[in-house]
Amino acid sequence: MKKRLLILLLCSVLILLAFQLKPIKRVVETTVAVIETPSLINKDSLTIQSRVNVPVGYKRADYSKGSFEEYLRNYKLKPFGSKIINYDNSEYFWQGGHIGILEIPVPKNGLQQCADALIRIRSEYLWDNNRKDEIGFKFTSGHYCSWTKYAEGYRPKIKGNKVTFHKTAIANASKDNFYKYLNLIYMYSGTLSLFNELKSIKAKDLKIGDMLIKGGSPGHIVMIADEIVNDNGEKLFLLFQGNTPAQSVHLVKNLEDASISPWYQLEDDAVIPVSNYTFSSAKFVRFK
Repeated sequence: MKKRLLILLLCSVLILLAFQLKPIKRVVETTVAVIETPSLINKDSLTIQSRVNVPVGYKRADYSKGSFEEYLRNYKLKPFGSKIINYDNSEYFWQGGHIGILEIPVPKNGLQQCADALIRIRSEYLWDNNRKDEIGFKFTSGHYCSWTKYAEGYRPKIKGNKVTFHKTAIANASKDNFYKYLNLIYMYSGTLSLFNELKSIKAKDLKIGDMLIKGGSPGHIVMIADEIVNDNGEKLFLLFQGNTPAQSVHLVKNLEDASISPWYQLEDDAVIPVSNYTFSSAKFVRFK
């Protein structure tokens, strides 16, 4: 009888140890994987392209010099470790989701939230490349507001959902007036207007400058900052975002897959967590 009890006791101890060691084994395996995964971050680099390395088996997609794609992947970054700052100079409450801050000022007026930051980056590219006549966006009401007409002195008169434009200001094509125009766009455009205005793109056709969007109030939008591809044609992407409240535009980590972070694999109609926001059904759009 005593022998049977001893055998049962030994079996119980072995079973208990087995269950206790499984989590330890998983922790050890995870730790080893993290240690053995080469760092994809260059902390001393100051552009998007130089900040992030390419995983083994991939190479950066080719784009022509002067293109919007090359403009974005070579966008300047603040020194590694810089914090996300709100428009009022306070620190954003969570600093754990980014690996870079883009060198783009945050206006003190509280504007330039998530969609606005991407509108600014696109508009500044067009301005810097003598394509000013292409700068224009629709209000949430659906009415189109171009920089060209604004520079000529036309201003919107808004009454409910009715918008009309009248020449009420002197012509002014200066850079200062350009940023006043952008402030107007920030006020009356956003994720919903971009969702309705811009062309939808399938994941297989994505390129730098395309955006993942959820239109609405609140909605959210992020932009592709870089693109790599392997021999099988599989692509990975870097993403950056502004946010609400208006804050530093930042290059985000991939918090779901540390083995490739900050690179992302993007799929149509997928659940895609990006920093502190989750896109429940991915839709991609492209600026015209």
